[in-house]
Amino acid sequence: MVDEVALIAGCRANDRSAQHMLYRRYADAMYTIAFRITRNKDLASDVLQEAFIRVFRYISDFRQESTLGAWIRTIVVRTAISLIRREQKGFSYDLSEVMDLGITPGYKDTDYLEKAILSLPSGYRTVFLLVEVEGYSHQDVSDLLGISIGTSKSQLFYAKRRLRLLLSAVF
Repeated sequence: MVDEVALIAGCRANDRSAQHMLYRRYADAMYTIAFRITRNKDLASDVLQEAFIRVFRYISDFRQESTLGAWIRTIVVRTAISLIRREQKGFSYDLSEVMDLGITPGYKDTDYLEKAILSLPSGYRTVFLLVEVEGYSHQDVSDLLGISIGTSKSQLFYAKRRLRLLLSAVF
């Protein structure tokens, strides 16, 4: 197994095998993040492709102030948000769509929770995933999304409230 420093050096030297290794090491986790944000398999694949193009293009700018995985995750999140804005301008959800998920209480708890999270409106879902799942601070979310800290906090509040409502209907 190649260590992270050697992998970064190989990618900076445009070594295709190092790039392939880096992609294989991080692609599954990054796809999961992209899918959770976009709610769309095709769009998540586009995010992954575009994000890794950026990773390889800007790997020389990586200052190693964080782990490589954290740096790639930031690129994936920003790419996902950018593609959502381009692809789904003006797209909104309403609660009737959430209730039409076709989920019955017999499903595993985690499956239902995942579907409930994915049913959240884009802003709620993105902030919820960044703060509660990925561990970003409200300041980080503010910087990533170009919103105020107060907006980040209120989006998280409303996301949690909606999730409680959805989950209380089943459990």
